[in-house]
Amino acid sequence: MSTGYKCAGRAGHLTKGDRRAEHPEACADSMAGRPALWLGPLLLLSLWASLAPGSLLRRLGEHIQRVQESSGLSLTSSPGAGALPKQGWLEQPLDPFNTSDRRSFLQRYWVNDRHWASPRGPVFLHLGGEGSLGSGSVMRGAACAPPNHTLFTGHPAALAPAWGALVIGLEHRFYGLSVPAGGLDVAQLSFLSSRFALADVASARLALARLFNVSVSSPWICFGGSYAGSLAAWARLKFPHLIFASVASSAPVRAVLDFSEYNEVVSRSLMSTAVGGSPECRAAASAAFAEVERRLRAGPEARGALRAELGACTSLDRAEDQAELLGALQALVGGTVQYDAQAGAPLSVRRLCGLLLEGRSNRSLSAPYHGLRRAVQVVMHSLGQRCLSFSRAETVARLKATDPQVSGVGDRQWLYQTCTEFGFYVTCEGPRCPFSRLPALPSQLELCERVFGLSTSSVVQAVGQTNSYYGGQTPGATQVLFINGDTDPWHVLSVTQALGPSELALLIPDASHCMDMAPERPSDSPSLRLGRQSISQQLQIWLGLAKQSSVSSGG
Repeated sequence: MSTGYKCAGRAGHLTKGDRRAEHPEACADSMAGRPALWLGPLLLLSLWASLAPGSLLRRLGEHIQRVQESSGLSLTSSPGAGALPKQGWLEQPLDPFNTSDRRSFLQRYWVNDRHWASPRGPVFLHLGGEGSLGSGSVMRGAACAPPNHTLFTGHPAALAPAWGALVIGLEHRFYGLSVPAGGLDVAQLSFLSSRFALADVASARLALARLFNVSVSSPWICFGGSYAGSLAAWARLKFPHLIFASVASSAPVRAVLDFSEYNEVVSRSLMSTAVGGSPECRAAASAAFAEVERRLRAGPEARGALRAELGACTSLDRAEDQAELLGALQALVGGTVQYDAQAGAPLSVRRLCGLLLEGRSNRSLSAPYHGLRRAVQVVMHSLGQRCLSFSRAETVARLKATDPQVSGVGDRQWLYQTCTEFGFYVTCEGPRCPFSRLPALPSQLELCERVFGLSTSSVVQAVGQTNSYYGGQTPGATQVLFINGDTDPWHVLSVTQALGPSELALLIPDASHCMDMAPERPSDSPSLRLGRQSISQQLQIWLGLAKQSSVSSGG
């Protein structure tokens, strides 16, 4: 492959037996470097192409990540802040399990060597997940600490100075700018899975060790949040000879078809006074959704007004389009809980409850609805979004687009992974769910059929195979620390209790999704601060073990 970069070879293929990479090569470039030219137009694509229920959660996460990273970027780009991270590219095999397949793709990585004290020092490998991985993956956190201030956060960049670590961020195949040439048709997407991603981690680990002349005795520690947290844990599980330990934040290691537990946690969090909720808030949320459904049934005129008030960019006369709106509203409330109290989050639980309970003194039955309407306006304004929901047909058409330039940034790819590995379909069919019963599970599974031609039975089978391969919530990986917050709906799919002396877990009260990795803030709770200190202490234990092992082996 002719790339125009300073790399001539390929990262090695892996065999399913020994999973060892052979002949890894890498290329590094500055931040001014760019990927293969055909990827350039991706940068021109609006991130806000679609707000289907599932993608709204992704959009909220991307927005929060950009806000948090921008604070780190502004500080590290100031005079005297030190060199910016370097961007590089690895030429990876498209199919690492087939040595006869010579196709390859460029995988992006970021490097921050500012605190790297010695080639024998540790390497913190920050794994990317279902989205673009920017320079903040190797610089956020530590950059946000004021001078002479000890920063406790689970972000690898914040931990690097104390240990003299090299920090590397590795983007996930098929996301961001690490998209193989050839489009996103189903045949091409057959090379997208967590197993392929882990093979990339293994070969990248060897290639990067060569490129940066890292000592064979240096411990490599994986970090990741959300799906990438699962990858971090699984990298230690599958490649213990390459990955010394892993920190897995908010990692949903159990695949599940019907994720009704998500909204059960949302309901419980809306009632939690610790995060600003109350039983009255939960009741108001339920009343707001009931009012939306009442107006949907009230006739064309009421539906037209509802469309204008809630930002639905399509007629609401069809049942499937009504379900799209209700699903987007559920995702808005769920996302508020999932990212509660994080920098960049448009709403917190406390603020959402305040909106829902405004006007309750006049005992108006529509007051909660008007609060929900204001919450929609806040989120849409924060995301720069004109529409909260689209028609089902338009959502399907966008998800079926195979050109990376028009298919949305990662939506098609992540839907494919849910259909072929994880499920994770959030539903509201149980009695404890305060929202609408729509969209139901069958309508979500229908997307797998309409977009990829995958039957419900194949999705069910894929979820079972994922849990069988990785072990679900008992993965059996040693030297892994699972961190979760009990406000985060995803914690129910993670490991929240220690499974053994080296299978550790930390559940932080009142913390939201990946909050341990977020920049430190004055408003952080004592339990979050204590949790972050525990991460640093565990890291100290692991690095001590690595040093002892190196001395005893003469490394």
